[in-house]
Amino acid sequence: MESTTYPTTESSRPEDEKLGPFANLAYGFQHILTMYGGIVAVPLIVGQAAGLSPAEIGLLITASLFAGGAATLLQTIGLPFFGCQLPLVQGVSFAGVATMIAISGNGGIQAIFGAVIAASFLGLLITPVFSRITRFFPPLVAGIVITTIGLTLMPVAGSWAMGGNRATADYGSQANILLAGVTMLIVLLLSKVGNAAISRLSILLALVIGTVIAYAFGMTDFSRVAEGPVFALPQIFHFGYPTFGVAAIISMFIVILVTLVETSADIFAVGEIVETKVDSRRLGDGLRADMLSSMLAPFFGSFTQSAFAQNVGLVAVTGVKSRYVVATGGLILVALGLLPVMGRVVAAIPSPVLGGAGIVLFGTVAASGIRTLSRVDYANNMNLIIVASSIGFGIIPIVIPSFYDQFPAWVETIFHSGISSSALMAITLNLLFNHLTAGNSDQPSVFGAASERTIRYADIAQLRDGDYYADGKLFDAEGNEVPLIRAGGH
Repeated sequence: MESTTYPTTESSRPEDEKLGPFANLAYGFQHILTMYGGIVAVPLIVGQAAGLSPAEIGLLITASLFAGGAATLLQTIGLPFFGCQLPLVQGVSFAGVATMIAISGNGGIQAIFGAVIAASFLGLLITPVFSRITRFFPPLVAGIVITTIGLTLMPVAGSWAMGGNRATADYGSQANILLAGVTMLIVLLLSKVGNAAISRLSILLALVIGTVIAYAFGMTDFSRVAEGPVFALPQIFHFGYPTFGVAAIISMFIVILVTLVETSADIFAVGEIVETKVDSRRLGDGLRADMLSSMLAPFFGSFTQSAFAQNVGLVAVTGVKSRYVVATGGLILVALGLLPVMGRVVAAIPSPVLGGAGIVLFGTVAASGIRTLSRVDYANNMNLIIVASSIGFGIIPIVIPSFYDQFPAWVETIFHSGISSSALMAITLNLLFNHLTAGNSDQPSVFGAASERTIRYADIAQLRDGDYYADGKLFDAEGNEVPLIRAGGH
């Protein structure tokens, strides 16, 4: 089975469409609003765990915005051998949060930066291996991963809808959930509008309208927007020079492997959505951009970079496939990194508003995966059980986050992510059943036969020329009835 490719030329690729400055700015800003909460969450969590002051955590956030913007520009615009030139937004990866917290307990923030630099360099060296797996990402595997990405993100949308912060008194309140529901309704209504521009901007407009409604009811606060500097340049090694510990590097390298798997899945997923060709060279360029940006991010005070799955969903729900739109979003991120005041404005958007839009957005990702899986052939093969096992395996850490708590840290790091769990299972089972065919039985299992009518070769061998079946009876060429033996008969 080969991966799906689409016949495109360099000049006719869907991702190369140029929509104009205004459209790029509007759609690009929509991308940033979609992922802003995620990109600031990691520096907040890690900074607090490392014992940094609020001002220092603010610098971590600014650095993460700047690094994410630069990484997005590298991925979308590209340089020779770096960047897949697809509409992928880059930002701080969630995959390494637990590992970085553990590292900070033994060496502080400097040990985290050193581990990220060294592990990302190792990841850069092994990207040629990952770039040669395109034939192992047919629609079967890609559909499984896309579906799991959407399902994995739904708890994030649900938490946002409830208020985003479990420590607050109004977390899960009726007001928060009602605001999320109103925002979701606005998205749906705007999507139904006949005007194509309004429909495509439904997420952005819903976020703006939802924030206005929240402000009118006193559910958001813009008073802190004026606090702090308006402009600030990122500082190289502001937190001190990185330190390099062997154990920290090894544990972070496991995170890098997970990041490579997830980024590969996101590249193939957005390739499916955009309907453009993704070959081993393009995948390799994307992975190299991922690793290079991850290796350089600690210089500015940030962490590992990877593609944001929620923005893959935004491409699917809006139908805007241009990489220049996402590149504009990268420029906005860089500006947010240089202008902390703009970041404070975006941060004032209430979590329930993000949650209402996220339900539609992340659900669209899962729906795109299901659409991809509908193209898979399930006749007389094991594809059905591959889909069932892989999605089920990926859902486990989503519904039971503590499932791997008693396992070694490296096991938890790899399989705590539903995306990497399903991707690894899908690739392994696809190899086992569809590539390593030695030992496969010519009689399909109960799973392979579950949705298909099958007849054994031994039964067909008993038929003769002219035999026919009518009214529940078998007849020979002369019209004589041939006795049928019931199951278990002799």
